[in-house]
Amino acid sequence: MTLKLAIPFAANKLMFTSLSSISPLDGRYAPKVVDLRDHFSEFGLIRNRVKVEIAWLKALAAEPAIAEVAPFSTSTQVKLDGVVESFLPQDGEAVKAIEATTNHDVKAVEYWLKKRFADNAEVAKASEFIHFACTSEDINNTSHALMLNDARKQVMLPTLDRVIARFVALAHELADAPMLSRTHGQPASPTTMGKEMANIAYRLKRARKLIAEVEMTAKFNGAVGNYNAHLSAYPDFDWAGFNQRFVESLGLSFNPYTIQIEPHDAMAELFDATARCNTMLIDACRDIWSYISLGFFKQRLKEGEVGSSTMPHKVNPIDFENAEGNLGVANAMLRHFSEKLPISRMQRDLTDSTVLRNMGVAFGHTLLAYDSLLKGLGKLEADPAKLVADVDQAWEVLAEPVQTVMRRYGVENPYEQLKALTRGKGITREGLHAFIQTLAIPDAEKTRLLAMTPASYIGIAAQLARAI
Repeated sequence: MTLKLAIPFAANKLMFTSLSSISPLDGRYAPKVVDLRDHFSEFGLIRNRVKVEIAWLKALAAEPAIAEVAPFSTSTQVKLDGVVESFLPQDGEAVKAIEATTNHDVKAVEYWLKKRFADNAEVAKASEFIHFACTSEDINNTSHALMLNDARKQVMLPTLDRVIARFVALAHELADAPMLSRTHGQPASPTTMGKEMANIAYRLKRARKLIAEVEMTAKFNGAVGNYNAHLSAYPDFDWAGFNQRFVESLGLSFNPYTIQIEPHDAMAELFDATARCNTMLIDACRDIWSYISLGFFKQRLKEGEVGSSTMPHKVNPIDFENAEGNLGVANAMLRHFSEKLPISRMQRDLTDSTVLRNMGVAFGHTLLAYDSLLKGLGKLEADPAKLVADVDQAWEVLAEPVQTVMRRYGVENPYEQLKALTRGKGITREGLHAFIQTLAIPDAEKTRLLAMTPASYIGIAAQLARAI
Protein backbone atom coordinates (compact mmCIF):
# COMPACT_ATOMS: atom_id res chain seq x y z
CA MET A 1 0.00 0.00 0.00
CA THR A 2 1.38 3.40 -1.02
CA LEU A 3 1.42 5.93 1.77
CA LYS A 4 0.57 9.51 0.90
CA LEU A 5 0.97 12.52 3.12
CA ALA A 6 -1.40 15.38 2.44
CA ILE A 7 -0.52 18.66 4.15
CA PRO A 8 -3.37 21.21 4.10
CA PHE A 9 -2.04 24.58 3.05
CA ALA A 10 -3.91 26.60 5.67
CA ALA A 11 -3.46 24.41 8.71
CA ASN A 12 -0.03 23.10 7.73
CA LYS A 13 -0.79 19.88 9.62
CA LEU A 14 -0.44 16.26 8.58
CA MET A 15 -3.56 14.56 7.30
CA PHE A 16 -4.29 11.17 8.81
CA THR A 17 -2.58 8.24 7.13
CA SER A 18 -0.95 5.12 8.53
CA LEU A 19 2.36 7.03 8.48
CA SER A 20 1.00 10.02 10.40
CA SER A 21 -1.07 7.97 12.87
CA ILE A 22 -0.48 8.68 16.54
CA SER A 23 -1.30 5.09 17.47
CA PRO A 24 1.04 2.39 16.15
CA LEU A 25 -2.01 0.12 15.90
CA ASP A 26 -3.28 2.32 13.08
CA GLY A 27 0.20 3.04 11.76
CA ARG A 28 3.22 0.77 11.92
CA TYR A 29 1.29 -2.31 13.00
CA ALA A 30 -1.96 -1.70 11.13
CA PRO A 31 -1.70 -4.76 8.83
CA LYS A 32 -1.23 -7.06 11.82
CA VAL A 33 -4.39 -5.99 13.64
CA VAL A 34 -6.62 -5.53 10.62
CA ASP A 35 -8.87 -8.43 11.70
CA LEU A 36 -9.91 -6.47 14.80
CA ARG A 37 -11.08 -3.42 12.87
CA ASP A 38 -14.32 -5.09 11.92
CA HIS A 39 -15.12 -5.53 15.62
CA PHE A 40 -13.62 -2.67 17.63
CA SER A 41 -13.63 0.27 15.24
CA GLU A 42 -16.21 3.05 15.36
CA PHE A 43 -17.65 1.42 12.26
CA GLY A 44 -17.93 -1.90 14.08
CA LEU A 45 -19.71 -0.25 17.01
CA ILE A 46 -22.18 1.56 14.75
CA ARG A 47 -22.90 -1.62 12.79
CA ASN A 48 -23.63 -3.50 16.01
CA ARG A 49 -25.93 -0.70 17.17
CA VAL A 50 -27.80 -1.02 13.89
CA LYS A 51 -27.95 -4.79 14.39
CA VAL A 52 -29.43 -4.44 17.88
CA GLU A 53 -31.96 -1.77 16.87
CA ILE A 54 -33.17 -3.87 13.94
CA ALA A 55 -33.32 -7.05 16.02
CA TRP A 56 -35.38 -5.18 18.65
CA LEU A 57 -37.82 -3.86 16.04
CA LYS A 58 -38.23 -7.33 14.54
CA ALA A 59 -38.84 -8.83 17.99
CA LEU A 60 -41.55 -6.28 18.73
CA ALA A 61 -43.18 -6.90 15.36
CA ALA A 62 -43.23 -10.64 15.98
CA GLU A 63 -44.93 -10.27 19.38
CA PRO A 64 -48.76 -10.49 19.15
CA ALA A 65 -49.20 -8.46 22.34
CA ILE A 66 -47.58 -5.46 20.66
CA ALA A 67 -50.56 -5.02 18.35
CA GLU A 68 -49.47 -1.60 17.10
CA VAL A 69 -46.60 -3.17 15.18
CA ALA A 70 -47.83 -5.48 12.45
CA PRO A 71 -45.72 -8.56 11.69
CA PHE A 72 -43.24 -7.82 8.92
CA SER A 73 -43.48 -9.62 5.62
CA THR A 74 -40.69 -11.96 4.62
CA SER A 75 -39.40 -9.48 2.08
CA THR A 76 -39.22 -6.70 4.66
CA GLN A 77 -37.42 -8.96 7.14
CA VAL A 78 -34.91 -9.81 4.42
CA LYS A 79 -34.37 -6.10 3.77
CA LEU A 80 -33.91 -5.40 7.46
CA ASP A 81 -31.39 -8.21 7.81
CA GLY A 82 -29.66 -7.10 4.65
CA VAL A 83 -28.89 -3.69 6.12
CA VAL A 84 -26.85 -5.38 8.85
CA GLU A 85 -25.19 -7.94 6.60
CA SER A 86 -24.18 -5.37 3.98
CA PHE A 87 -23.51 -2.42 6.27
CA LEU A 88 -20.83 -0.38 4.52
CA PRO A 89 -18.37 2.32 5.60
CA GLN A 90 -20.44 4.91 3.77
CA ASP A 91 -23.41 3.86 5.91
CA GLY A 92 -21.34 4.50 8.99
CA GLU A 93 -20.34 7.88 7.60
CA ALA A 94 -24.00 8.72 7.05
CA VAL A 95 -24.72 7.91 10.70
CA LYS A 96 -21.79 10.09 11.79
CA ALA A 97 -23.12 12.94 9.65
CA ILE A 98 -26.42 12.78 11.54
CA GLU A 99 -24.53 12.63 14.84
CA ALA A 100 -22.83 15.91 13.92
CA THR A 101 -26.28 17.49 14.30
CA THR A 102 -27.76 15.42 17.13
CA ASN A 103 -24.54 15.28 19.15
CA HIS A 104 -25.81 11.85 20.24
CA ASP A 105 -24.41 8.70 18.68
CA VAL A 106 -27.25 6.27 19.44
CA LYS A 107 -29.98 8.74 18.46
CA ALA A 108 -28.16 9.18 15.17
CA VAL A 109 -28.56 5.44 14.49
CA GLU A 110 -32.30 5.68 15.17
CA TYR A 111 -32.68 8.61 12.77
CA TRP A 112 -30.56 6.89 10.12
CA LEU A 113 -32.73 3.77 10.27
CA LYS A 114 -35.91 5.81 9.94
CA LYS A 115 -34.47 7.55 6.91
CA ARG A 116 -33.08 4.32 5.46
CA PHE A 117 -36.50 2.65 5.54
CA ALA A 118 -38.64 5.68 4.81
CA ASP A 119 -39.72 4.16 1.50
CA ASN A 120 -40.72 0.83 3.10
CA ALA A 121 -44.37 1.17 4.12
CA GLU A 122 -44.21 -1.58 6.77
CA VAL A 123 -41.19 -0.15 8.56
CA ALA A 124 -42.27 3.46 8.11
CA LYS A 125 -45.59 2.70 9.78
CA ALA A 126 -43.73 1.22 12.75
CA SER A 127 -40.91 3.75 12.75
CA GLU A 128 -41.64 5.03 16.25
CA PHE A 129 -41.01 1.52 17.55
CA ILE A 130 -37.40 1.81 16.44
CA HIS A 131 -35.65 2.34 19.80
CA PHE A 132 -38.99 1.83 21.59
CA ALA A 133 -38.68 2.15 25.39
CA CYS A 134 -34.90 1.91 25.12
CA THR A 135 -32.26 3.91 26.85
CA SER A 136 -29.06 4.39 24.85
CA GLU A 137 -27.31 2.00 27.20
CA ASP A 138 -29.67 -0.81 26.21
CA ILE A 139 -28.27 -0.50 22.71
CA ASN A 140 -24.68 0.25 23.72
CA ASN A 141 -24.13 -2.46 26.32
CA THR A 142 -25.61 -5.08 24.00
CA SER A 143 -23.44 -3.84 21.14
CA HIS A 144 -20.30 -3.91 23.28
CA ALA A 145 -21.09 -7.46 24.41
CA LEU A 146 -21.53 -8.51 20.78
CA MET A 147 -18.26 -6.84 19.81
CA LEU A 148 -16.35 -8.67 22.53
CA ASN A 149 -18.08 -11.97 21.85
CA ASP A 150 -17.39 -11.87 18.12
CA ALA A 151 -13.79 -10.64 18.43
CA ARG A 152 -13.08 -13.34 21.00
CA LYS A 153 -14.52 -16.14 18.87
CA GLN A 154 -13.39 -14.99 15.45
CA VAL A 155 -9.97 -13.45 16.11
CA MET A 156 -8.46 -13.74 19.58
CA LEU A 157 -9.10 -17.40 20.44
CA PRO A 158 -8.18 -18.76 17.01
CA THR A 159 -4.88 -16.85 17.16
CA LEU A 160 -4.21 -18.00 20.72
CA ASP A 161 -4.92 -21.55 19.57
CA ARG A 162 -2.11 -21.20 17.02
CA VAL A 163 0.26 -20.06 19.76
CA ILE A 164 -0.72 -23.01 21.96
CA ALA A 165 -0.36 -25.42 19.04
CA ARG A 166 3.19 -24.20 18.43
CA PHE A 167 4.15 -24.77 22.06
CA VAL A 168 2.62 -28.25 21.89
CA ALA A 169 4.61 -28.99 18.73
CA LEU A 170 7.84 -27.87 20.44
CA ALA A 171 6.98 -30.02 23.45
CA HIS A 172 6.69 -33.08 21.23
CA GLU A 173 9.73 -32.26 19.09
CA LEU A 174 11.99 -31.71 22.10
CA ALA A 175 10.48 -34.21 24.51
CA ASP A 176 13.78 -36.10 24.85
CA ALA A 177 16.16 -33.14 24.70
CA PRO A 178 17.75 -33.03 28.21
CA MET A 179 18.18 -29.60 29.73
CA LEU A 180 19.72 -28.41 32.97
CA SER A 181 17.13 -26.67 35.09
CA ARG A 182 18.05 -23.43 36.83
CA THR A 183 16.08 -22.79 39.97
CA HIS A 184 17.09 -19.43 41.45
CA GLY A 185 19.38 -19.23 38.41
CA GLN A 186 21.51 -22.10 39.77
CA PRO A 187 21.96 -25.64 38.39
CA ALA A 188 19.08 -27.88 39.47
CA SER A 189 17.52 -31.25 38.66
CA PRO A 190 17.51 -31.75 34.88
CA THR A 191 14.38 -31.62 32.77
CA THR A 192 13.87 -31.65 29.00
CA MET A 193 13.27 -28.67 26.79
CA GLY A 194 10.11 -30.36 25.58
CA LYS A 195 8.77 -30.64 29.13
CA GLU A 196 9.35 -26.92 29.67
CA MET A 197 7.40 -26.15 26.49
CA ALA A 198 4.66 -28.51 27.71
CA ASN A 199 4.45 -26.55 30.97
CA ILE A 200 3.70 -23.41 28.98
CA ALA A 201 1.18 -25.17 26.73
CA TYR A 202 -0.68 -26.63 29.70
CA ARG A 203 -1.00 -23.25 31.40
CA LEU A 204 -2.19 -21.63 28.20
CA LYS A 205 -4.79 -24.34 27.58
CA ARG A 206 -6.27 -23.68 31.00
CA ALA A 207 -6.17 -19.93 30.44
CA ARG A 208 -7.80 -20.33 27.05
CA LYS A 209 -10.64 -22.31 28.62
CA LEU A 210 -11.28 -19.56 31.16
CA ILE A 211 -11.34 -16.89 28.45
CA ALA A 212 -13.76 -18.92 26.35
CA GLU A 213 -16.09 -19.66 29.26
CA VAL A 214 -16.80 -16.07 30.26
CA GLU A 215 -20.48 -15.46 29.50
CA MET A 216 -20.99 -12.03 27.99
CA THR A 217 -23.99 -10.40 29.62
CA ALA A 218 -26.35 -7.70 28.43
CA LYS A 219 -29.30 -5.81 29.84
CA PHE A 220 -32.32 -4.40 28.01
CA ASN A 221 -34.46 -2.99 30.81
CA GLY A 222 -34.70 0.72 30.26
CA ALA A 223 -33.40 3.89 31.88
CA VAL A 224 -32.64 2.55 35.37
CA GLY A 225 -33.36 -1.14 34.97
CA ASN A 226 -37.02 -1.27 35.99
CA TYR A 227 -38.91 -1.25 32.67
CA ASN A 228 -40.50 2.07 33.63
CA ALA A 229 -41.13 3.24 30.07
CA HIS A 230 -42.11 -0.22 28.84
CA LEU A 231 -44.83 -0.57 31.46
CA SER A 232 -46.14 2.93 30.90
CA ALA A 233 -47.15 1.85 27.38
CA TYR A 234 -47.97 -1.83 27.98
CA PRO A 235 -48.62 -2.26 31.71
CA ASP A 236 -49.81 -5.86 31.52
CA PHE A 237 -47.01 -7.27 29.37
CA ASP A 238 -44.20 -9.47 30.74
CA TRP A 239 -41.35 -7.25 29.63
CA ALA A 240 -38.76 -8.97 31.83
CA GLY A 241 -39.39 -12.34 30.20
CA PHE A 242 -39.66 -10.86 26.72
CA ASN A 243 -36.43 -8.89 27.01
CA GLN A 244 -34.57 -11.86 28.44
CA ARG A 245 -35.57 -13.92 25.42
CA PHE A 246 -34.49 -11.07 23.17
CA VAL A 247 -31.03 -10.78 24.70
CA GLU A 248 -30.52 -14.53 24.64
CA SER A 249 -31.55 -14.65 20.98
CA LEU A 250 -28.42 -12.58 20.28
CA GLY A 251 -26.20 -15.22 21.88
CA LEU A 252 -25.71 -13.29 25.11
CA SER A 253 -26.62 -13.92 28.75
CA PHE A 254 -29.31 -11.75 30.29
CA ASN A 255 -28.61 -9.61 33.35
CA PRO A 256 -31.92 -8.88 35.15
CA TYR A 257 -30.52 -6.60 37.86
CA THR A 258 -28.90 -3.38 36.66
CA ILE A 259 -28.85 0.38 36.97
CA GLN A 260 -28.92 2.42 33.77
CA ILE A 261 -25.82 0.57 32.59
CA GLU A 262 -25.00 -3.09 32.59
CA PRO A 263 -22.40 -3.24 35.39
CA HIS A 264 -19.65 -4.66 33.16
CA ASP A 265 -18.79 -7.49 35.56
CA ALA A 266 -18.66 -10.02 32.74
CA MET A 267 -16.42 -7.70 30.76
CA ALA A 268 -14.11 -7.46 33.76
CA GLU A 269 -14.01 -11.25 33.94
CA LEU A 270 -13.00 -11.43 30.28
CA PHE A 271 -10.37 -8.71 30.66
CA ASP A 272 -8.93 -10.38 33.77
CA ALA A 273 -8.87 -13.79 32.10
CA THR A 274 -7.11 -12.33 29.07
CA ALA A 275 -4.61 -10.46 31.26
CA ARG A 276 -3.79 -13.64 33.19
CA CYS A 277 -3.15 -15.44 29.92
CA ASN A 278 -0.96 -12.56 28.80
CA THR A 279 1.01 -12.79 32.04
CA MET A 280 1.71 -16.45 31.33
CA LEU A 281 2.97 -15.45 27.90
CA ILE A 282 5.22 -12.77 29.39
CA ASP A 283 6.70 -15.50 31.57
CA ALA A 284 7.20 -17.68 28.49
CA CYS A 285 8.82 -14.84 26.53
CA ARG A 286 11.33 -14.20 29.30
CA ASP A 287 12.23 -17.86 29.65
CA ILE A 288 12.69 -18.37 25.92
CA TRP A 289 14.74 -15.16 25.78
CA SER A 290 16.98 -16.68 28.47
CA TYR A 291 17.21 -20.01 26.63
CA ILE A 292 18.31 -18.15 23.49
CA SER A 293 20.87 -16.24 25.56
CA LEU A 294 22.24 -19.52 26.92
CA GLY A 295 22.47 -20.94 23.41
CA PHE A 296 19.84 -23.63 23.95
CA PHE A 297 17.93 -22.20 21.01
CA LYS A 298 19.21 -20.73 17.77
CA GLN A 299 17.05 -18.53 15.57
CA ARG A 300 16.64 -19.19 11.87
CA LEU A 301 18.09 -16.36 9.85
CA LYS A 302 16.03 -14.27 7.47
CA GLU A 303 17.74 -12.93 4.38
CA GLY A 304 18.26 -9.20 4.58
CA GLU A 305 17.51 -8.79 8.30
CA VAL A 306 19.90 -6.76 10.46
CA GLY A 307 20.39 -7.55 14.15
CA SER A 308 22.42 -4.47 15.06
CA SER A 309 23.35 -1.27 13.26
CA THR A 310 26.97 -1.71 14.34
CA MET A 311 27.48 -5.37 15.37
CA PRO A 312 26.97 -7.54 12.27
CA HIS A 313 27.02 -10.86 14.14
CA LYS A 314 23.90 -10.26 16.22
CA VAL A 315 20.66 -12.23 15.88
CA ASN A 316 18.50 -10.64 18.54
CA PRO A 317 15.41 -12.28 20.10
CA ILE A 318 13.32 -9.29 19.03
CA ASP A 319 10.09 -11.22 18.47
CA PHE A 320 9.96 -12.30 22.11
CA GLU A 321 10.94 -8.81 23.26
CA ASN A 322 8.22 -7.24 21.09
CA ALA A 323 5.69 -9.74 22.40
CA GLU A 324 6.65 -9.01 26.01
CA GLY A 325 6.35 -5.27 25.47
CA ASN A 326 2.96 -5.48 23.80
CA LEU A 327 1.64 -7.87 26.44
CA GLY A 328 2.66 -5.36 29.09
CA VAL A 329 0.86 -2.50 27.35
CA ALA A 330 -2.22 -4.68 26.87
CA ASN A 331 -2.29 -5.77 30.50
CA ALA A 332 -1.95 -2.22 31.80
CA MET A 333 -5.14 -1.39 29.93
CA LEU A 334 -7.00 -4.63 30.58
CA ARG A 335 -6.43 -4.37 34.31
CA HIS A 336 -7.53 -0.75 34.34
CA PHE A 337 -10.67 -1.79 32.48
CA SER A 338 -11.47 -4.56 34.94
CA GLU A 339 -10.95 -2.28 37.93
CA LYS A 340 -12.74 0.77 36.56
CA LEU A 341 -15.67 -0.52 34.52
CA PRO A 342 -17.62 -2.24 37.35
CA ILE A 343 -17.75 1.10 39.18
CA SER A 344 -20.44 3.69 38.37
CA ARG A 345 -21.71 6.47 40.63
CA MET A 346 -25.33 6.05 41.67
CA GLN A 347 -27.43 4.92 38.72
CA ARG A 348 -25.04 6.10 36.03
CA ASP A 349 -21.97 8.18 35.30
CA LEU A 350 -20.14 8.54 32.00
CA THR A 351 -16.65 7.47 33.05
CA ASP A 352 -17.06 4.10 31.32
CA SER A 353 -17.72 5.59 27.88
CA THR A 354 -14.22 6.61 26.83
CA VAL A 355 -12.76 3.52 28.50
CA LEU A 356 -14.99 1.21 26.47
CA ARG A 357 -13.84 2.88 23.28
CA ASN A 358 -10.32 1.64 24.03
CA MET A 359 -11.17 -2.06 24.23
CA GLY A 360 -9.78 -2.56 20.75
CA VAL A 361 -6.48 -0.99 21.77
CA ALA A 362 -5.94 -3.54 24.54
CA PHE A 363 -6.89 -6.45 22.32
CA GLY A 364 -4.87 -4.96 19.49
CA HIS A 365 -1.68 -5.05 21.56
CA THR A 366 -2.56 -8.57 22.68
CA LEU A 367 -2.99 -9.66 19.08
CA LEU A 368 0.31 -7.99 18.15
CA ALA A 369 1.99 -10.00 20.89
CA TYR A 370 0.46 -13.24 19.61
CA ASP A 371 1.73 -12.39 16.13
CA SER A 372 5.25 -11.69 17.40
CA LEU A 373 5.23 -14.89 19.44
CA LEU A 374 4.20 -16.98 16.46
CA LYS A 375 6.92 -15.39 14.39
CA GLY A 376 9.53 -15.98 17.07
CA LEU A 377 8.45 -19.53 17.85
CA GLY A 378 8.60 -20.32 14.16
CA LYS A 379 12.28 -19.32 14.06
CA LEU A 380 13.42 -21.43 17.01
CA GLU A 381 15.84 -24.30 16.47
CA ALA A 382 17.08 -26.19 19.49
CA ASP A 383 20.81 -26.88 19.75
CA PRO A 384 20.96 -30.44 21.16
CA ALA A 385 24.74 -30.36 21.48
CA LYS A 386 24.62 -27.18 23.54
CA LEU A 387 21.88 -28.60 25.77
CA VAL A 388 23.80 -31.81 26.43
CA ALA A 389 27.11 -30.01 26.99
CA ASP A 390 25.47 -27.74 29.54
CA VAL A 391 23.80 -30.49 31.53
CA ASP A 392 26.86 -32.77 31.41
CA GLN A 393 28.92 -30.17 33.26
CA ALA A 394 26.67 -30.32 36.29
CA TRP A 395 27.36 -33.64 37.99
CA GLU A 396 26.48 -32.01 41.30
CA VAL A 397 22.78 -32.30 40.42
CA LEU A 398 23.11 -36.05 41.02
CA ALA A 399 23.61 -35.31 44.71
CA GLU A 400 19.80 -35.37 44.90
CA PRO A 401 19.25 -38.98 43.70
CA VAL A 402 22.29 -40.28 45.58
CA GLN A 403 21.17 -38.90 48.94
CA THR A 404 17.61 -40.04 48.24
CA VAL A 405 18.76 -43.65 47.70
CA MET A 406 20.91 -43.38 50.81
CA ARG A 407 17.80 -42.38 52.77
CA ARG A 408 16.00 -45.47 51.50
CA TYR A 409 18.69 -47.77 52.84
CA GLY A 410 19.16 -46.08 56.19
CA VAL A 411 22.53 -44.48 55.61
CA GLU A 412 23.06 -41.86 58.31
CA ASN A 413 23.04 -38.16 57.48
CA PRO A 414 22.71 -38.64 53.68
CA TYR A 415 21.74 -35.04 52.93
CA GLU A 416 24.50 -33.64 55.10
CA GLN A 417 27.11 -35.90 53.49
CA LEU A 418 26.15 -34.79 49.96
CA LYS A 419 25.95 -31.19 51.07
CA ALA A 420 29.52 -31.34 52.36
CA LEU A 421 30.60 -33.06 49.16
CA THR A 422 28.97 -30.75 46.59
CA ARG A 423 27.48 -27.49 47.92
CA GLY A 424 29.04 -24.42 46.34
CA LYS A 425 31.87 -26.34 44.69
CA GLY A 426 30.31 -28.88 42.35
CA ILE A 427 31.81 -32.30 41.74
CA THR A 428 33.29 -34.30 38.88
CA ARG A 429 31.97 -37.59 37.54
CA GLU A 430 34.98 -39.36 39.03
CA GLY A 431 34.57 -37.75 42.46
CA LEU A 432 30.86 -38.65 42.63
CA HIS A 433 31.51 -42.23 41.53
CA ALA A 434 34.24 -42.62 44.14
CA PHE A 435 31.77 -41.50 46.81
CA ILE A 436 29.07 -43.90 45.58
CA GLN A 437 31.53 -46.82 45.79
CA THR A 438 31.92 -46.18 49.53
CA LEU A 439 28.22 -46.40 50.31
CA ALA A 440 26.71 -49.20 52.38
CA ILE A 441 23.89 -49.89 49.94
CA PRO A 442 23.08 -52.93 47.76
CA ASP A 443 25.45 -53.47 44.82
CA ALA A 444 22.55 -53.27 42.38
CA GLU A 445 21.75 -49.79 43.65
CA LYS A 446 25.40 -48.77 43.32
CA THR A 447 25.40 -50.01 39.75
CA ARG A 448 22.21 -48.05 38.97
CA LEU A 449 23.60 -44.85 40.49
CA LEU A 450 26.92 -45.27 38.69
CA ALA A 451 25.10 -45.62 35.37
CA MET A 452 23.17 -42.41 35.95
CA THR A 453 24.25 -39.21 34.20
CA PRO A 454 22.91 -35.70 34.52
CA ALA A 455 21.34 -36.06 31.06
CA SER A 456 19.57 -39.28 32.02
CA TYR A 457 18.27 -37.96 35.33
CA ILE A 458 15.06 -36.47 33.91
CA GLY A 459 12.31 -38.44 35.64
CA ILE A 460 9.21 -38.65 33.44
CA ALA A 461 9.88 -35.32 31.71
CA ALA A 462 9.84 -36.84 28.23
CA GLN A 463 6.63 -38.74 28.93
CA LEU A 464 4.94 -35.60 30.22
CA ALA A 465 6.07 -33.63 27.19
CA ARG A 466 4.58 -36.15 24.78
CA ALA A 467 1.32 -36.32 26.68
CA ILE A 468 0.42 -32.63 26.37
